[in-house]
Amino acid sequence: MESDVILFGLTVAEFEEISLKVCFSGLILYMLFIIGNLAKESKAGKYGTIWMFAGLGLGFIGFIAKGLIARLLGIE
Repeated sequence: MESDVILFGLTVAEFEEISLKVCFSGLILYMLFIIGNLAKESKAGKYGTIWMFAGLGLGFIGFIAKGLIARLLGIE
């Protein structure tokens, strides 16, 4: 049995890594759209919109920061 299973010309680990980055990026863009739409519908104003993006977007900001810090430290 072969240990490197090929899927679309990639190993499973490579495919999972690329899929995570692509799908999670799409999810982040969709969440940004939802937060913007929520701010518009609630008539939050300029500062309310900023706070909504800061508060609700903090989770994926942390996920992005984790990837950047890992890359800078070379532990990826």
